[in-house]
Amino acid sequence: MNLPRRTLLAGFLAAPAIARGEDAFPTRPIRYLCPFPPGATNDNVSRTMARALQPRLGQPVVVENRAGAGGAIGARAVAESRADGHTLLNASAGNLTIAPHLGPVGYDPLRAFAPVAMVGEAYSLIAVHPDLPVRSLDDLIGFAQRNPGVLNYASAGIGSAGHLRGALLAEEAGAEMVHVPFPGSAGAVNSVIAGDSHIIIDPIAAPHVLSGRLRAIATIGEVRWPAFADVPATEERGVGRGWPSGGWFALFAPAQTPAPIVATLNRAFNDALLEPEVDLALRRFGLRPEALSPDALGARLAADHAASGAAIRRLRIA
Repeated sequence: MNLPRRTLLAGFLAAPAIARGEDAFPTRPIRYLCPFPPGATNDNVSRTMARALQPRLGQPVVVENRAGAGGAIGARAVAESRADGHTLLNASAGNLTIAPHLGPVGYDPLRAFAPVAMVGEAYSLIAVHPDLPVRSLDDLIGFAQRNPGVLNYASAGIGSAGHLRGALLAEEAGAEMVHVPFPGSAGAVNSVIAGDSHIIIDPIAAPHVLSGRLRAIATIGEVRWPAFADVPATEERGVGRGWPSGGWFALFAPAQTPAPIVATLNRAFNDALLEPEVDLALRRFGLRPEALSPDALGARLAADHAASGAAIRRLRIA
C-alpha cells in the first residue's frame, strides 16, 4: 500500500519520542542547579563538575545559583522540573537529610528525586576567629561551658550540615551556643573572619586557616584531613562519635527521570571523577571523591535522612 507523502512525513515527525527519545540525551543545554550562592562550597563543586561534564555529554552544562532556605529553594526547583535529565541538582547532604526535618521545604527528599551520582564526602573543619582564646577542641568546650550563650557559630543556613554539627557540638559540650545562619558558606565564613561570629564548621574554612585568618581546632570525624595533618579529628578527642553524616555532595535529578538517562549521567559523572584535574580540585575544596551507583547513593540518602531526623528530634532544634 502506498501512503501519501504527507502521512509518511507526519509519522516521521511524531517519531522522536520513540525513536530518538532517551537515546539522544542530552538534546539541549543542561541546567545544573546549585542551591547556594556564588562562593559557597557547593558552588565551587558545582562549577568544577559542570566543566568536567560538558565535554562528556556534548552539551553546555550551565550552573544556575538558586539560593535560600538552607538550599531548599534550589532543591524544590529541581523537584518540580521536567524529569528528562536536563535539570540537575548539586545537593549538599543538608538539603535532603537535615532541612526537611526542620520545617516545610516543599518536597519529600526520598520521593522527589532520582539519585544519580556521588561527588564525595567533605572533610570539615571546626575553625574559630584567631582572637578567640582557644587553641584546641578541649579549650573550646571548656570556654563554652564557662560562658553559656556567649559563643555563636555561623553556618550556611538553617538545615545545613554546619547547623546540625554546631548543635551536636553544643550538646556534647553541655553548653549553650547560638546559631547564626547565612544564605551560604561564603557569608558564614566572612562573618567569622570579620569577628562578628566565633565559630564555623565547614570545609570553606580551609583556605582561611592556611592564610592565618582563622584557626583550625579540629577536623570533623574519625580521620584527619591530609592537608591539615597536625589538626586532630574530633573523634580522637572523644567528640562526634555517632554523629550523622552530613557532609557529602551528590547529583540528583527529578523523580521519574528514565533509568537510561540516569545511567548515562552516572557514567559521565563517575568518569569525570577519575580526571586528575577534577580529583585535585575537589580535594582542594575538602572533598574525598567517591564514585557510587544510583542505588548506593539512594541507600546513603535514606540512612542519613533517618539518622539526621533522629538527632534533630533529640536536640529539639526543629
